[in-house]
Amino acid sequence: MIRVTIVSPNSAMRIGLRELLSRQSGIKVVGETIDLESVNDKETEVVVLASVYSARLLENNKSFAILFLTDDVESLRGVFNSNVRAWGVLSADATEDELVAAVRAVGEGLWVGAPSLVGDLIRLSGRRESSSNDSPVEPLTARELEVIQLMAQGLANKQIALKLGISEHTVKFHLSALYAKLGISSRTEAVKRGIELGLISL
Repeated sequence: MIRVTIVSPNSAMRIGLRELLSRQSGIKVVGETIDLESVNDKETEVVVLASVYSARLLENNKSFAILFLTDDVESLRGVFNSNVRAWGVLSADATEDELVAAVRAVGEGLWVGAPSLVGDLIRLSGRRESSSNDSPVEPLTARELEVIQLMAQGLANKQIALKLGISEHTVKFHLSALYAKLGISSRTEAVKRGIELGLISL
């Protein structure tokens, strides 16, 4: 059961999201609030954030995943530097199916979102020059480059395995190697680092 808290200053938005999510199997709405600071992180696994918030609010959050419902990607450019365990971004006009699928995905610890919004966010976050000290300790193999590229597209391990014609166990092996080479410990960090090093093509 994925426990969800809905965050929005708009009461109509909160009511609509609560009604929509409450009728989904495997999802339980445990709270509603107008701001992120009021979320009870001991009860919540996923926050549906239906408003524009600065990603700096996420800096100390490690306990829950966040799904942003916004078209203002500029306000989320710091999300790659946050400690949030998983996140996603959808348009405020996302369909019910898209919203439910995204809640389930971030609840599983995945990085998800509408392709156009994620692409814009990646481009915003990658706008800085890499220094000569930014290269990984070891160069990535061709397969590792394929894995990190697919990961940047939001694909889960099983999807990457199917795409590349390899086992899910092998994907996990490549991810472990990637993490070690890049000096990181999560999918979000891997994508962020890959963008900084120019390993991911948009």
